[in-house]
Amino acid sequence: QVQLVESGGGLVQPGGSLRLSCAASGSIFSINAMGWYRQAPGKQRELVAHIMTGGPTNYADSVKGRFTISRDNAKRTVYLQMNTLKPEDTAVYYCNADIWGRDGVGNYWGQGTQVTVAS
Repeated sequence: QVQLVESGGGLVQPGGSLRLSCAASGSIFSINAMGWYRQAPGKQRELVAHIMTGGPTNYADSVKGRFTISRDNAKRTVYLQMNTLKPEDTAVYYCNADIWGRDGVGNYWGQGTQVTVAS
């Protein structure tokens, strides 16, 4: 059974930094795209950043220049380094990945981790 487990959320002051991690586990043959999404109260879930296996990335305009997505394929882990955090970055952050596993190809979500930016 494939699982994505996030860590690294928490409370941080405006201007601060956090690093989120998401590790994939289970019977996995390969992982294609990995990404981070977020959902603030009363809003739709939105893409934050996305990274392909070979490294190409894309970011939401609201986080460009402040957030960096990276991945360690050997560890099956994707990271999101968040700098210069703003109150509007407050949301539940979800990891997402396209994974080829024993049960076939599927799109998977983590359980989410809360990020709160407040003074």
